[in-house]
Amino acid sequence: MCRSIKRLREGATPAPDDDIEAAARQFVRKISGFSTPASHNAAAFDRAVAEIAAASRDLLDDLVIRGAGRSEPAPTGSRRRR
Repeated sequence: MCRSIKRLREGATPAPDDDIEAAARQFVRKISGFSTPASHNAAAFDRAVAEIAAASRDLLDDLVIRGAGRSEPAPTGSRRRR
């Protein structure tokens, strides 16, 4: 499923937010079966895209890439949580 979503992590290079949102939108389209939701489903569709994009960004931000190193540790508590 979703084999055409492009890889969002290339080494230690961070993925642009636009690419993450596009991948999230493609994933929601695939699992919902709608390329464009009806107006009565638009809010649920957009919310799912936003939540998947946020989870994807969290994942990419938290990955430790061996050999890439980090100049400083990630700040704790700086990300928004529900």
